[in-house]
Parts: sequence; structure tokens; C-alpha cells
Amino acid sequence: MKLWKGRFQKEADPKTNDFNSSISIDSRMYREDIEGSIAHASMLGECGIIEQSESEKICAGLRQIREELESGALTIDPDAEDIHTFIEGELTARIGDAGKRLHTARSRNDQVALDVRLTLRGECAGLKEQLKSLIRVLCGKAEQYSEAVMPGYTHLQRAQPTTFGHHMMAYAEMLLRDLSRFDDALARMDVMPLGSGALAGTTYPLDRELTAKLLGFSKVSQNSLDGVSDRDFCAEIAFAVSMAMVHLSRLCEELVLWCSWEYKFIELDDAFSTGSSIMPQKKNPDIAELIRGKSGRVFGDLMGLLTMMKGLPLAYNKDMQEDKEAVFDAVDTLKLCLTPLIPMLQTMTVLEDTMRNAAARGFINATDCADYLVAEKGLPFRDAYKITGELVALCIAKGLTLETLPLEEYQKICDSFDEGVYQAISLEKCVGGRRVLGGPAPENVRFQARRVLELVGKE
Repeated sequence: MKLWKGRFQKEADPKTNDFNSSISIDSRMYREDIEGSIAHASMLGECGIIEQSESEKICAGLRQIREELESGALTIDPDAEDIHTFIEGELTARIGDAGKRLHTARSRNDQVALDVRLTLRGECAGLKEQLKSLIRVLCGKAEQYSEAVMPGYTHLQRAQPTTFGHHMMAYAEMLLRDLSRFDDALARMDVMPLGSGALAGTTYPLDRELTAKLLGFSKVSQNSLDGVSDRDFCAEIAFAVSMAMVHLSRLCEELVLWCSWEYKFIELDDAFSTGSSIMPQKKNPDIAELIRGKSGRVFGDLMGLLTMMKGLPLAYNKDMQEDKEAVFDAVDTLKLCLTPLIPMLQTMTVLEDTMRNAAARGFINATDCADYLVAEKGLPFRDAYKITGELVALCIAKGLTLETLPLEEYQKICDSFDEGVYQAISLEKCVGGRRVLGGPAPENVRFQARRVLELVGKE
């Protein structure tokens, strides 16, 4: 039975029903729909809008439906128009006319606006815990490899020395910002819309603050038009998910590079790798590649939400039924990506010697050589920069590194050089000397890892 059947003289075409139905998407909100209905019925009873006995009967019936749905004793009818219609219909079939009073002073418009908020509140709590778990893994790797020298890159060219631990903490910082974005979005979403009705509120003397308290909201929407048509929170959460996927995609891009034979900085555990159907030697980083690919899907969800909302007049329009599929897909995709990524990072092997050798071959201590001439010999930086550039060119011509270039060759270009240059350009000293806040000195990395662990909490 359609809730709006009374206005129409004939049945809807089955094609209309199929196209209009949202049960396949919103059925996941059955707990939240029941939670909101219990709060609404409780408030109606407290305010004397319906009899207290009817309120209690409604709440008991809704709790029984929830228990049966969770146990599997009751299944959701896939032919129902939406989850709200299904639950109200099931309730009325069980308790009679009292069930028909549940929808007093409520529209599906404000009901849906509430259910989506409640659902996303729970989903974001789960995502935050997953992100914290990933951050803990990154911090653990950072502490473990705080002294593991590797080349840092700009333009994908070896640039300056850093450590694997410092690299891991860069992603930990990104994910901390992602956590704060979810917190910000949740704070703005903490508004209870029930009581807005279809668009213009209701003449019933509702106690909206009571409903908000029962549902754990700190605020009540202040404009009924906005209350039913606001989907900012969906777009904002989709953006927070999208930004997190950007960070996961960047990390996965590096994992793909690092486990290739051209780099071989890491090796992924067999449990988180795949092979080839024709090339027996292959060990592919498919999880990292899939996460990198799925980022585009999430970005599409965000763009779909923004495009859906950009031209809608107030208040509710059926276009907005598309909100749930987009934002739920974004949330589900991030959850799906984090699930294997966390143990994959936990079990990967870091090949420290390979990273150290790559760092030695890349002239990434050239800046430190120039700094030596400035700090120890008093040369202007631009002169020291030019001299060091000439040394690098000489090393390339001779097939040497700055560490293996003989002192006499140094002195042919600048007689200020002495044996102290070799200590100055030692990769370990180059890294260890970068003690500036935020730098890759091992003690810095360990301190930052502990600081971040305190922020996210230990498991």
C-alpha cells in the first residue's frame, strides 16, 4: 500500500514503482529509521499529541520489528517503496490503528533527513576508527625505521636524504587532517531536522528539543525549509572521504613504485599480493592499485552530489533520493579500501640496504656539501651552490659519488675543501643534522610518532 494512494484513481505502472523505489538503497537505514520513530512516538506521547498507551504500544512494536530484522526472523520486502513505508506498514499490521498514528506530525521528508544523518553519524564513527588504526601502523613503522636512510624526491628525481620513518609520518599527518575533517563535518551535521514536516513545520505542539535529546543531537534545525532540503552534510562527508582517498591513493602509488624491481624499497607480504595468469615470476601489488583506482569512483560520488544539489529550488525534490546512493557508496568504498590496506602495511618488509644504496647514488647530499662550504669555510651560498654543481658534474663524468670522489678532485675545483667534507656529506649526518621541527632527524621522527599516537590513542 502506497502512503499517497488516496489521491490517485488508478494503480501506478510497475515501471513507475521500480523507478521510484529506493528500498534497495535505504534498507540499510532500518535501525536508524526505527530509532527515529521510537523517539518521535515517545515525544508524541509525552506531549499528549497521542495517547501515552499508544505511544508505548508503538515503541514496543518497533523494538520487536528491529529485533526480528536483526535476527533474520523478519526480512525486508524488496517490493516496498522504501524502508520507511515497509516499517510503518509492518507496524500497523501488527498493532492495528495505533501504528497509523506514528506518522502524526511527521513527513517522509524530515524522516529521511533524520535517517541519513543518523546513518552517516554511525558510519563516520567506524571510518574514524579505521583511520586511527592506519595511523597507528604508520607510527609504528616510523619508529621502527626512524634511522633507515632513503632518498627523498621532488619531480620524481632524487633530491635530499630522508628516512623511511619520516616518510611514513608524512602520511600520518595527512590522515590526522582527514580525521579532523570528519570531526568538523559531524559537528555541522549535529542538527535534528525532525519536526520540519514536509517543508513548513506542523501545527502540532511538538517538543523538538526532547526528540533531539532522545536521539543524541545537540541542536535543532532552525528553518523547516532548510531542515528537509539540506544535504550539505552529505557533500561534506563525501568530500572528507574523497580527501582521505587522495591520501590513500598517493600512498598506494608509492607502494606500487617501491615494490617494483626498479626501486625494490619494500616487499609486500604474499598474503596481500597477487600473481599473473601467464607470467609465473610476477608478484603484483593489486590491492594498492585497486585503492588508487577506486579513488576516482569516490570523486565521482562527490561530483554527483554537488551536481544533484546545485539547481534545486526549495524545498524537497525527488532528485534528492540520489543522495544516499552516492554518499553511502563513498563511505563504503573508503571502508573497503582501509580494510586490507592496514594489514598490508603492517606486514610489508622494508629493504633498508636497497634504500641506503639508492640514496648514496643520487647526489642527494649535494645541498649538505654546499652548506659545508657556507658554514665551515665562510663562502656565500650562491658560490657554494655553483661549486657543488661542478662537483656533481665531475662525479657523473667519472662514475663516482660525492662520498667516493677523492679529496684532490674536490680541491681542484675549490681549495677550501678538507677532510671534513666527508663527514659533512655522510648521509646519516645529513639526516641526523636536520633537527629543525618537522625535519627527518631520527629523534624528531620518534617524537612525532609518539605525539601522534597520543592524539589517536593506543588500541
